[in-house]
Amino acid sequence: MGICDSTMELSKTLFVVALLLSGAASMKSQAYFNETGDLPCHFTNSQNISLDELVVFWQNQDKLVLYELYKGEENPQNVHPKYKGRASFDQNNWALQLHNVQIKDTGTYQCFIHHKGPQGLVSIHQMSSDLSVLANFSQPKIIISNRTENSDTINLTCSSIQGYPKPKKMSFVLKTKNSTTEYDVIMNILQDNFTDLYDVSISLSISVSPERNVSIFCVLQPDSTQTQLVSQPYNIDAKPPMPTPDRVLTVALLLLLFMSVCGLFVLMLMKRKRKQPGPSRECGESVLVPSAERHCVATSLSAAFWSLFAQPRLATKTSRWLEGEVSPLDPT
Repeated sequence: MGICDSTMELSKTLFVVALLLSGAASMKSQAYFNETGDLPCHFTNSQNISLDELVVFWQNQDKLVLYELYKGEENPQNVHPKYKGRASFDQNNWALQLHNVQIKDTGTYQCFIHHKGPQGLVSIHQMSSDLSVLANFSQPKIIISNRTENSDTINLTCSSIQGYPKPKKMSFVLKTKNSTTEYDVIMNILQDNFTDLYDVSISLSISVSPERNVSIFCVLQPDSTQTQLVSQPYNIDAKPPMPTPDRVLTVALLLLLFMSVCGLFVLMLMKRKRKQPGPSRECGESVLVPSAERHCVATSLSAAFWSLFAQPRLATKTSRWLEGEVSPLDPT
């Protein structure tokens, strides 16, 4: 009978207490998605009243009861089904702990404390608190699409998921050695119908100078109470300068001309040497090229290789080989 009486008495007093609530102080509290939030009551109990003489309960803005403590014992009969098993009373702090907090739990909550006396329930304390629920977005991630090796234009996409509330801003930041440029882009926002969490993304096509080293970041600015999130950098290294077509063609023609002249010169000298009397040569024995001829070929090759490939060491080695100073198989 005690529980039935408490239910009837509690129902009768809800309306009266709700009217008194308009003058009560309101506290702000925050909780993170899927974690535990505190709904304070801040009752001092200066008269040291026993819990056996008190009725304590919390309700939301729709007058749905989250938790009731009737004369020192939990009374789940008045608790709304969506809150059953999710709330626990912290007697030391006179606060209600709401577990597994969801985005839908955002709202205003009231704490009521009544003294159970001979004349029924007497309100001795009430308090209102506003609960806001946050969910941290994932670290932004940059994805590059449709970029070819010879193209200076890149298509960027950045995304971040599972956050709340809706972020304020999302942008790309391009950094070079001497400059920083921010690109503000309109966000694409999707909200999950079940969890109410947000997924956000932005896209941008930009041209990047191939002569500079570039680092690209994606920056997400959530609610003012949350920390700014920055992606890992996407780095683009400067391309080495390529020789101009005119220079390549000129060097190629010079190389062909030098080789033709020197080759003709060597053949003429070899032909003249064969006509002169001298010791016979066995088949397969190399015909020695005089140093003057080798010097001509070496000079031509050195100039051509140095101009085209900027590798003087290779040209020098070729020259030394033709001068007879080193073997062609010498690695030095």
